[in-house]
Amino acid sequence: MILGRVTGSLVSTIKDKSLHGQKLMVVQPVDLADKKSGVSFLALDRVSAGKGDRVIVNKEGGGTQLMFGAPLPVQAVIVAVVDGLEIEYHGE
Repeated sequence: MILGRVTGSLVSTIKDKSLHGQKLMVVQPVDLADKKSGVSFLALDRVSAGKGDRVIVNKEGGGTQLMFGAPLPVQAVIVAVVDGLEIEYHGE
């Protein structure tokens, strides 16, 4: 799972028919302090995320296949919009 922030969306008029009616979003990975931490990627949106939302992304093809019950040409899927984040540190 990856924590990220939605930075935009992608519009494609010609695509694989299994993606018709699906929304593709641009996601920027972030760390727990909400700082950029990696390269942006595309993810299929399953939770009606919007630009600026902090999200959790499942980024592995096998998990995508389990969610949809069939193979899709997608590696990453937005599975949750994060409303809040509370972290408790133990140790030093």
